[in-house]
Amino acid sequence: MHIDIISVVPKLLQGPFDHSILKRASEQSLLEVRVHDLRAYGIGVHKQVDDYQFGGGAGMVMMMEPLVNCLEQLKSQRNYDEIIYLSPDGLTLQQSMANRLSLKENLVLICGHYKGIDQRFRDHYVTMEISIGDYVLSGGELAAAVLVDAIGRLIPGVLNDETSALTDSFQDKLLAPPVYTRPANFNGMEVPSVLLSGHQKNIDDWRYEQSIEKTKQRRPDLLQQYE
Repeated sequence: MHIDIISVVPKLLQGPFDHSILKRASEQSLLEVRVHDLRAYGIGVHKQVDDYQFGGGAGMVMMMEPLVNCLEQLKSQRNYDEIIYLSPDGLTLQQSMANRLSLKENLVLICGHYKGIDQRFRDHYVTMEISIGDYVLSGGELAAAVLVDAIGRLIPGVLNDETSALTDSFQDKLLAPPVYTRPANFNGMEVPSVLLSGHQKNIDDWRYEQSIEKTKQRRPDLLQQYE
């Protein structure tokens, strides 16, 4: 998979992709992430990328021309499955969305800043808008990093154990059950005996029951599918 990220503050994305799982994905040529500085496509001597809003109001707006020039340059190199704008008014990121996007080959992520981007760019170029939650960030860079991580770990071969991602929270719209490791008894705090039984069906049943109970307590909204 190839992901291009367009940003006016590319230094904010230095680091998230250079460690752990995403670094391994890059080293194995399973995932390539490139960050592009929008100011390289800015207008005039000062490489302007934003301007005042028509109609007045506080905050600057990212201009059409730099965004279009950058995107057209990228499109001349490959065809993109989705052109994604990270925005607080986009569709809320969910596991099912990450699953679908992990099957794509080429994505562009556009990081908003200031008051956002010119609506005409959203109308004519963006194919998908995603939010990582009901709150506002200073820019889309952190949201882009979250999205890349959520997608990247699902690419076959990225995780050492590919079944691990299938048992994460939200894969079946339930929260994951509790997990334990050695020692089985730590200062009198014991691991549930069923996990030590070696009886896989009983273990699977226990985990499912725990997932239901945990979801009921913490995210009852997710259980509506079972009603």
